[in-house]
Amino acid sequence: MGSREVPPGATGEELGSWLRDAPIVKLERMPWGSNAVFQARLDGPYGELLAVYKPARGERPLWDFPPGTLHRREIATSVVDRALGWRFTPTTVLRPEAPFGVGSIQEFIPDPPSELELNGEQMASSLRGLAALDVLINNADRKQAHLLVDPAGGLRGIDHGVTFHTEFKLRTALIELGGSAVPEPWLSTIAALIDDEVRLSTLRESLAELLRPVEIRAFERRAQDLVAQGTYPELHEWYGRPFEW
Repeated sequence: MGSREVPPGATGEELGSWLRDAPIVKLERMPWGSNAVFQARLDGPYGELLAVYKPARGERPLWDFPPGTLHRREIATSVVDRALGWRFTPTTVLRPEAPFGVGSIQEFIPDPPSELELNGEQMASSLRGLAALDVLINNADRKQAHLLVDPAGGLRGIDHGVTFHTEFKLRTALIELGGSAVPEPWLSTIAALIDDEVRLSTLRESLAELLRPVEIRAFERRAQDLVAQGTYPELHEWYGRPFEW
């Protein structure tokens, strides 16, 4: 979705509402991924709105995740991201009505302009922040291909269907960070959230619509452990890496 399609002052809530309710005028199957993924063209309030739609009925069954839940985990990741005040994930909401039924729908992140010069220091910091988010959501599939740069030069992460398992499942292309310290700005933001009962209670309520209670409790334990330890988990050289296909 290009910035020209959304007014500069639009809030995340407004964008979420448009994604959830704007009429879908066209769907095109996106050819990659093991699950059904569609690029959706919406008739938004300010013109055409591009989005990515993942219907629950198109999810490939997995032996270790409850069937029909991957789209909800996509949304839950965005909920946690926003609760932390970060914006690594595209705005992602539940779409109850769509051509192939209920599913997640998220803003489309276009490629950055070719002339964009990245800020190396900022990107290095963002990678560490996103790695911290992956620990919290227990991301079992952080591929390099799931790391995007948006038109403003910001780091964005996509594809968060295999997350929030109660067992340790972390697999990440950022495996080299294992054992190193989580930078203070990212760690303090997590600590501030879990120490604020009002904010944490609000987050629990939002996650309760998407995840099982045991998965929410496991998420909170991971957040507490990360703050207490202050370092990224050390992963097995082979089993801690994602399958890059």
